[in-house]
Amino acid sequence: MTNPAEEVLDVVDAQDRVVGTATRAEVYRDGLVHRCVFILVRDPQDRIFVHRRTDTKLFAPGAYDCFVGGVVGAGETYAQAAVREAEEELGVQGVRPVPLFKYLYAENGLSWWCDVYEARWDGPVQPQVEEVAWHGWLTAQELDERLAVWEFVSDGREAYRRYLELRRSS
Repeated sequence: MTNPAEEVLDVVDAQDRVVGTATRAEVYRDGLVHRCVFILVRDPQDRIFVHRRTDTKLFAPGAYDCFVGGVVGAGETYAQAAVREAEEELGVQGVRPVPLFKYLYAENGLSWWCDVYEARWDGPVQPQVEEVAWHGWLTAQELDERLAVWEFVSDGREAYRRYLELRRSS
């Protein structure tokens, strides 16, 4: 497996236009704007896939997340990254993420474009051990309860807040 810090990403501007490339380490160190995908995965019972990130992750090690996803590689589209990330993290093939919304997230001098998707999965999962330390399928109520007590990644927490707003307004 390649060192994640060496992964090359597109650097983008405030309008999400590519302005160059840099390694993930350079992006984090220099606070360069980049792209990420978030995929909320539901099972046939409408439960949400929730996981705890491994302690070796560069961003938010050990935190929980209700999205699978990650950075968009250089030259990769959001849609390509959504499929790749969902399949990698769930350990499956054939995920079909549906785009929902996009927004610019900023935290502690870092910012990234977040393209949020939703997908359904009705089979078993074998999460990637390098990415996922624990996983489970939670109802929306169970997730709400865990959000109040577990440490969740901040960008995933914000994406979920926006996701709920979108669902309420639909």
